[in-house]
Amino acid sequence: MTDEKKRLADRIGNNIRAIRQRKGMSIEKLAFKSDIGYMQLSRIELGKINTTIYQVYKISKSLEVDLHELFHLNDN
Repeated sequence: MTDEKKRLADRIGNNIRAIRQRKGMSIEKLAFKSDIGYMQLSRIELGKINTTIYQVYKISKSLEVDLHELFHLNDN
């Protein structure tokens, strides 16, 4: 994965984790609701894999947030 792809995957994974934690949801529950394997979701949150937009869409629906919230990027 290139540096740019890694930074993007990290940011999206961090957003997913922050929203999930803010909602008091375990990673296991989010994985179940999203129909995504626990280990795969963990790798997404950690920015270890470059997942599909469909997987991110399923996560947003399970978190009950707009898709764009997961893509919110702070360029600080």
